[in-house]
Amino acid sequence: MSRGMGEGRCGEVAAGHPTLDTLARPLTTEAVVLRSFPFGEADRVLHLYSEAGGRIGAIAKGVRRTKSRFGGRLEPLSHVELVLHRGRGELYTVTGASLVHSHDRIRSDGPRLRVGLIGIEAMTRLFVEEERSERAFLAITRFLDALDEGPLRPGLRPGLEPLGLAFQLKLLWLSGFMPHLDGCVACGAKARLVAFDPAAGGVVCVGCETGGIALSSDGLAGLSALLRSPLADAPSLGLTQGALREALAVVTGSYEHHAGFRLRTLRSS
Repeated sequence: MSRGMGEGRCGEVAAGHPTLDTLARPLTTEAVVLRSFPFGEADRVLHLYSEAGGRIGAIAKGVRRTKSRFGGRLEPLSHVELVLHRGRGELYTVTGASLVHSHDRIRSDGPRLRVGLIGIEAMTRLFVEEERSERAFLAITRFLDALDEGPLRPGLRPGLEPLGLAFQLKLLWLSGFMPHLDGCVACGAKARLVAFDPAAGGVVCVGCETGGIALSSDGLAGLSALLRSPLADAPSLGLTQGALREALAVVTGSYEHHAGFRLRTLRSS
């Protein structure tokens, strides 16, 4: 599958966008806090997905102190604007932070938090390089906004939530692993599509099927809808639980075959 969806290396973007191509001066960029770890007595190491340069690591000094100047602005899932300095090490240093969207509602609501953590882990595992992708940054911010503001489907376990599945399918697309759904990936047939072959990266017809993930017509239609609809529309698509289970199987099969991992957050959901 082609990996042509990206925006290029950090220094190869259109003028007017911030990039991480300089070490000499501070840089202001929006970012989403993916993960946060204690470091030393009062600091935290942050895993970020930044608008300016994709995945980066940063240290927030003194953030764990009661009177930290950062307050609660650097919690996981927060959408923030940061001022960063880069020294001689691999980590940037956060010297300023302001909230764009705190997403407190997600962190304080168990079902929303579990869906959010699945999406955050998928982002963390699929996007590992310091490489700018405007589309990926837009996807993670829209996912969190929709999760914070919109409804969830009642009665579903977090792994089957349509918004989370739609986000993961779009991340596969943006990382170069978009499932081929328009016809048999082996022969091109448009009818009697019965399975998804993770190794081939797409659906197969009854004549070419040799295993893979069984796929019903509802499941195929559901995958197409989740992939192509705006994220905010995912909860209202009206997909059956059977179609959602098949979509989840396609997502996890794609992770395992193309990227070699399983999401830990899905094991308990």
